[in-house]
Amino acid sequence: MPITASRDTVLCMSLAARPGNFGVRFHNFLYRELQLDYYYKAFAPTDLPGAVAGMRALGIRGCGVSMPFKEACIELVDELDASAAAIDSINTIVNTAGHLKAYNTDYLAVAQLLDSHAVPRTPFALRGSGGMAKAVACAMRDAGFDEGLIVARNERAGRQLAETCGLRWQPTLGDERPPLLVNVTPLGMAGDCADELAFEMQAIEAADTLFDVVATPALTPLIQAGQRLGKRLITGDQVAAIQALEQFVLYTGVRPSDEQYQRAAAFARG
Repeated sequence: MPITASRDTVLCMSLAARPGNFGVRFHNFLYRELQLDYYYKAFAPTDLPGAVAGMRALGIRGCGVSMPFKEACIELVDELDASAAAIDSINTIVNTAGHLKAYNTDYLAVAQLLDSHAVPRTPFALRGSGGMAKAVACAMRDAGFDEGLIVARNERAGRQLAETCGLRWQPTLGDERPPLLVNVTPLGMAGDCADELAFEMQAIEAADTLFDVVATPALTPLIQAGQRLGKRLITGDQVAAIQALEQFVLYTGVRPSDEQYQRAAAFARG
């Protein structure tokens, strides 16, 4: 059934440097499924403060925030939920009568996936130091992963994240071969980085578990390598689906059934 809009239609959106279609398909599927008069659209803003001000001024209900805006948006909102304040990174903004409150549903998604995949609390290396890396590293820390390494070329951000989570920092992985590798960079993402492996093959071969937060494509070079080698895998589209579900609930106040959620996620992966 096609989406129809009226003057009463509630708008939601996302802001990303390179928008994908996952959120658009996921949210709009559930709006139709649950007969909610909502519509979701993805944007690549050239003026971030202007985009967030427009959300407030136009009464746009919800906004998903993706790389590289998860930290830059903090100063543009009125209030941080505990999920965002604890890690100083946001991925969701909810507009209630002009009051913008920010959340982080990435953290919730990562925590759920580590538990559902029964990932052992082994040493790990996490590549990345941006807003999403904060969510992943803090979720891992709080889940009991206390021996790890932040791999980041940005020394200031890398050291800061490592200190926040009680971890080590290095600019490269070097000769270390931890059992768990986590990619929280654009490496492997559709576009210029699509063919790049987030870690060297020697490290991938030595690992037991590979976790790539890149959602598009779900089968990044890292995940494909892990499939060939029979590794335990957590993919970015799994993270995207869970965090999108929690965003949907924040925007609408409605929680879909598990069956509706599963069909929406399958449709979004399309």
